[in-house]
Amino acid sequence: MTRTLQQLFDLTGRTALVTGGSRGLGLQLAQALGEAGARVMLSARKAGELEAASSLLKAAGIKADWIAADCAQECEIHALANETLRRFGHVDILVNNAGVAWSAPAEDHPVEAWDKVMNLNVRGYFLLSQHIAKHSMIARNHGRIINVASIAALGGNPRGMNTIAYNTSKGAVLNFTRALACEWGVYNITVNAICPGFFPSRMTMGTLQAMGEERLASHAPLGRLGDDEDLKGLCALYASDAGKHITGQWLAVDGGVSVVAGG
Repeated sequence: MTRTLQQLFDLTGRTALVTGGSRGLGLQLAQALGEAGARVMLSARKAGELEAASSLLKAAGIKADWIAADCAQECEIHALANETLRRFGHVDILVNNAGVAWSAPAEDHPVEAWDKVMNLNVRGYFLLSQHIAKHSMIARNHGRIINVASIAALGGNPRGMNTIAYNTSKGAVLNFTRALACEWGVYNITVNAICPGFFPSRMTMGTLQAMGEERLASHAPLGRLGDDEDLKGLCALYASDAGKHITGQWLAVDGGVSVVAGG
């Protein structure tokens, strides 16, 4: 029997792990999954922020838990995955969101900073996806992986934004998404990416102050930055059966900035 749209988007009984989920875009994605009915595990490095975020979700009627972990460290990634599986039994939805940026001219960019960005933004996505798929999704022949990339993956930056490592890492995330979707489609695992534009957050605070929120907003056809709701719809689509025939894809949520830029 054909399901209704509401039934297709319903995540009741599903479990989700969201990295970088204590604040900003990660918390918004966790809220979307929880509001659709999923039980959500939040992860980030700082226990205090995770506890506050978990309390916020619970106050909204969402089943939420948290585990502190650094997704740049392989041992902590495996511990996070194993503990999540121990508490939840399985993971239906994995949101790879934890990330870091670094600003420096390419000719002076520290190699250690390049490695820091790549370890978290690319290697961390791979290791956690591998572990969750191997120990949960493949055996259950079901999974949804959502990778948070960026419109920075689609090209260069305006003058003054010297984030070559970040741009490179997010470009890698897009091809990681495509390649993984091709390999794991046989297991009924979909792998898709979200490319946010500028959203006010702790990570973007410096850029917004340096370049001006109004100036950045004026570059978007919609004339504004992203808000606390703008990623929810796409996240719910990718995570639910409403998007079960979508894999290996990315979509920019940027108010149209990437269209103006030719992305």
